[in-house]
Amino acid sequence: MASRSLFPCLTVLFCVMSVLAPFSDGQLDYSYYEGACPSLHRIVRWNVWEALRSDSRIAASLLRLHFHDCFVNGCDGSVLLDDTYYFKGEKNAAPNRNSVRGYETIDIIKAHVERACPLTVSCVDILTLAAREVVVMAGGPFWPVSLGRRDGLSANEKAANEQLPSPFEPLDKIVAKFSDKGLDLRDLVVLSGAHTIGFAQCFTFKGRLFNYQDSGKPDPNLDSSMLSNLQCTCPDTDESNTTLTPLDIQSVTRFDNAYYRNLMNNSGLLESDQALMSNSQTAEMVQSYSLYPHLFYKDFAASMVKLGNVGVLTGRTGQIREICGSVSNRMFMSSMFSLSVRQSLSTVLASVCMFLLVIV
Repeated sequence: MASRSLFPCLTVLFCVMSVLAPFSDGQLDYSYYEGACPSLHRIVRWNVWEALRSDSRIAASLLRLHFHDCFVNGCDGSVLLDDTYYFKGEKNAAPNRNSVRGYETIDIIKAHVERACPLTVSCVDILTLAAREVVVMAGGPFWPVSLGRRDGLSANEKAANEQLPSPFEPLDKIVAKFSDKGLDLRDLVVLSGAHTIGFAQCFTFKGRLFNYQDSGKPDPNLDSSMLSNLQCTCPDTDESNTTLTPLDIQSVTRFDNAYYRNLMNNSGLLESDQALMSNSQTAEMVQSYSLYPHLFYKDFAASMVKLGNVGVLTGRTGQIREICGSVSNRMFMSSMFSLSVRQSLSTVLASVCMFLLVIV
């Protein structure tokens, strides 16, 4: 008799578990969109290639955009959000303003993905895939990207100002910022190797050319021939502040290990880059990567996987934005309504179960 009475209770418990299952923490998965958006990888790859054809700088830009997203409260696409009445976004934070670019490329890719798979793929997953594609197309390594990240609902200008590493900061402070994200010393050295492509504005290193550490003289560690060239490119005037200079003059658009060879020759452009030679542990890594490009590629791929998993939102957290620059209010309200209904239903079912247990 008791066992027969327990059967409906067990059935109700099963229903409760089924209702609550979607609220469990989601997991990133390499085949996350395989059924829902099988053309995703092809769409991203094609549009990245198109962007590179018209703008050779976009490789470094998208890679940097991904880094700046993940480094501020995790990989959640917050760097893509425009300012709103409710928050000041990260686009105009000091490290990003008039510097970070590539937003339009992500918007274009998102539009193509939306046409193929509406309200399915997050902006942050698109950005993560695009960062991988530009590295591969520039001659760098391939790495598998697990998917299923959700877009954040806000952005934080203050956090961007505080959390992003600065080229003016000492090495120990940059190490601490990486550590805060779960990234170690090797990750710092390896991810700095992304500076093998792209450009820097003169104001980010001009102090080394004319007034190093308020000495009134150039940085004595900077290669003399490089110093002369840079002083011509970036004269000591405000007008030259935004002039662009290659981070790695040997291979501006090619992803290779020349960045580390430059550091070995005291030819790192940014002071924060050359500082890697001031620490015995990081200097040893720099030397290894300067000699063994395949080691650099292998470790870079591994560190990019770690970076792409920093602070991700999965499952029912966050949302899938329709437009990358703004939070999708319709989806947000729908998600909250669904959450409320499901939670109420689970409460009712649990109460029924308790009632059945009492009358047994």
